[in-house]
Amino acid sequence: MEVIPVIDLKGGVVVHARRGERALYRPIETPLATGSAPEAVLAGLFAVFPFRTVYVADLDAIAGGAGHDAVLADLAARFPGVTFWVDNGIGTEAAARAWLARHPGVLVIGSESQGDSTLLAALAGERRVVLSLDFRGEDFLGPAAILTETALWPVRVIAMTLARVGGGAGPDFARLAEITARAEGRAVYAAGGVRDAADLAALAAAGIAGVLVASALHSGALDGAALAG
Repeated sequence: MEVIPVIDLKGGVVVHARRGERALYRPIETPLATGSAPEAVLAGLFAVFPFRTVYVADLDAIAGGAGHDAVLADLAARFPGVTFWVDNGIGTEAAARAWLARHPGVLVIGSESQGDSTLLAALAGERRVVLSLDFRGEDFLGPAAILTETALWPVRVIAMTLARVGGGAGPDFARLAEITARAEGRAVYAAGGVRDAADLAALAAAGIAGVLVASALHSGALDGAALAG
């Protein structure tokens, strides 16, 4: 099972995500880096473990702002062996194809940013696309068709439980089991609530392909030894 560190970008810096309350996010304070500059935080994460993939939530772009394209280009140049998964709120085919043409990374299609299922249908078969099924509590964020029409799902799907992000509540195993049962062999990734190595072991036993993690890395609850094991 792959462990993927997460950085949330807002105003040019990495912020501490907690329960999806984005207006309250503040620059991260972490023992892994001095300050909250993206390149410093990533260097600190890579000192813990040689991650192959990094998930980036471009919160300004998701909110409709200018986003962090220049920052992402700089990070890709600084860390050439890393694949960046980027959620930046894209909701149209034209914008998605333009991004894929400009960037070598993987585009995350967040359900919360979609008006309908048109974009997923248009990108069917695109290997550099991941779908994030976004939930807040019991509520699915996005058009119902994205959740129900599983034939539209790409080969990798994230179950994103925003209320558990940074909250230490543990993964939402019930929802993950439901998504996995409906995924028809697609790789399912867990996001939100991972606390420690025991959670990683339980997710791996449940057949989860990968997990997105932030707080447990910065707190030291997940260290290099736990990740290597």
